[in-house]
Amino acid sequence: MILHTLIAGAVALGALAVPAPPAITWRDCPAYSDDVLRWSGLAEKDFPEFRRLFGRTECGTLKVPQNYADPGGKQITIALTRLKATDRKRRVGSLAVNPGGPGGSGYLMPIELVMGGAKLNDRHDLIGFDPRGVGYSTKVKCAVGPQRPPGPGPVTEEEARRVYAETVKGNQECGKSDPGFVGQLTTANVARDLDRIRAALGEPRLSFLGVSWGTWLGTVYRSLFPGKVRRMWLDSQALPVPRMDVFTEVRAMATDRDFRRMAAWIAGRDDTYGFGSTEEEVVSALTRLREKYDADPLTFTDIDVTIDGRMIAEAAGQPSVAWPDVTEVLKELVDATGPEAPPALKRAFGDERPPKPADAPERQNRVANVSIFCNEDLGPRTFESAWNAYQQRLKRYPVTGEASAFFPLCAGWPLPAQAPKLRHSGGSLVMSGHLHESPSPYEWTLETQKVIGGHVVTIDDDVHGSALRTPGCLTKVVAYFETGHRPGSCPGVPLPS
Repeated sequence: MILHTLIAGAVALGALAVPAPPAITWRDCPAYSDDVLRWSGLAEKDFPEFRRLFGRTECGTLKVPQNYADPGGKQITIALTRLKATDRKRRVGSLAVNPGGPGGSGYLMPIELVMGGAKLNDRHDLIGFDPRGVGYSTKVKCAVGPQRPPGPGPVTEEEARRVYAETVKGNQECGKSDPGFVGQLTTANVARDLDRIRAALGEPRLSFLGVSWGTWLGTVYRSLFPGKVRRMWLDSQALPVPRMDVFTEVRAMATDRDFRRMAAWIAGRDDTYGFGSTEEEVVSALTRLREKYDADPLTFTDIDVTIDGRMIAEAAGQPSVAWPDVTEVLKELVDATGPEAPPALKRAFGDERPPKPADAPERQNRVANVSIFCNEDLGPRTFESAWNAYQQRLKRYPVTGEASAFFPLCAGWPLPAQAPKLRHSGGSLVMSGHLHESPSPYEWTLETQKVIGGHVVTIDDDVHGSALRTPGCLTKVVAYFETGHRPGSCPGVPLPS
């Protein structure tokens, strides 16, 4: 009996009672047409480089337990890729990567990193993978959440209740469709899958690079397997407490905070945009513009978009790299009447992405996204809690508040919450937080450090995940993984001139 209890406890910790992982089954990689590369946003001049790197890529699958509490039970498949280090004599080890989500595919992320200028592949085998529920890994289909967005104009309580009811219905049907699988879509299980990949690769320790939700995956992996981390860099840190109400509230606060920076930037260019010469004058002018389009939404004959207050709020919440284009659109909307869209608005919405080819890889899985969030959500899920909080945000944030969520994403989710437990542990860790960004507010980086430790690098910008897209910072990320040196600072994306 005592032995049985000890074994059960080890399984719960996710590390000791799992049998040795099977070998990775290496197989031919998928073939991607030019249409797929074009659809993915790749410029045709970059096709040869993608195909050169993809020609070096190894593709494989690995069997893992669907439920780690029953390691000998049903197995599912995790798809992964490996881009071997080019300097084999000076190879450091394997570096796994994740782009975020949850529900984002990391299958091609090694190639994307190299093409983006990251010299991580010289001394590291780069490991991409599709988390369970995503892409080429085992997944399910079901319709989660609401099926129809609200109509244009302010969201009424009646409309919000309809969306809430649809969310409850969709979430319940999805959660009950295959609870044995859907209920095991958790960050902790993705972390356990990642450790099975590490073991199957024959690596005693694994390095990891995660962005956005990938930081939460890294945080949980480090908590579950502290002795298995070589080096870890997390950029745009997720909140350390899995509560969707807190997620929504802090994001809304950070969005308005960054909008105030945008308003000050616009005020410094009053001769160009005409919204006022002070921050408060700009805020007042854009509040009136939002109210105008809430009262009288505008459609156009040449683009499929309706301008209402929510669209104005979303435009005001964009990061600084978009401010010149966004402000030009807002300027045009002051006097826009239709039926044709003004030039800047047409540029913003007129170019449609080509249709998705049949052989295109999945980049984001909605079921995995909602399932992972809701299987961990510890916050309230009632209509009243979400609606009352939304009404308060409309008052506090007169320009951007309307863009925040007015219903709980996890309403009606029928499966129990399984929030992972974080712990302070060893292993080298760098977390880069962006001082002004809203998708991953800077506060979350500092809060996470208090819980799990690590070294914080503050980036003075508002661009989500920019550490991997800013050459000066990317160089420091590469140096960290090669030498272990933790930088004191990292350059961010400068404000537009």
